[in-house]
Amino acid sequence: MNTAVSSGTALALRSIEIMAGGDFGDFTEVVHPLATNRESVDEPPDARGQGPRAFHATALWLRAAYADLHWEIHDTVERGDLVVVHCTMSGRHAGPFVAYDADARIERVFPPTGRTFATTQTHWLRLRDGKIIEHWANRDDLGTAAQLGWIPPTPLYLLRCALATRRARRSTPDA
Repeated sequence: MNTAVSSGTALALRSIEIMAGGDFGDFTEVVHPLATNRESVDEPPDARGQGPRAFHATALWLRAAYADLHWEIHDTVERGDLVVVHCTMSGRHAGPFVAYDADARIERVFPPTGRTFATTQTHWLRLRDGKIIEHWANRDDLGTAAQLGWIPPTPLYLLRCALATRRARRSTPDA
């Protein structure tokens, strides 16, 4: 059995690994300067640009909400310039998770519950010039929300969300 990993697959796996703990320099090594993250439409303003800085901003956003962040890799498929990674993301909800609307304004804040989660995801990564040029994903966000106690919410948690959202909007310029 051949267990060799192609350079494209290795690059894709490295890009997922650094989401949990990589610094900006790690992102410049694997993310193309013109890279686009199709998932950034629901992310903070800093994550909506292109290139390593935007991808790093996504990682910092996730790390602010989830401690012990980890991706367990199940399968990879590479075809031409596209690598697909099937994995399970896990962590503990230790900080506020801030959700953004289409205009990059704070839509809702989910205060930390301390609960853990583990849900499946599939990441699609297009490569160019030996770096990631495009990313999109399919995630089980409903499963994550249920495991973290966001749904169905208790009346007390709804109140905590409303208060956290109000505080975050008040502390954000141009809110």
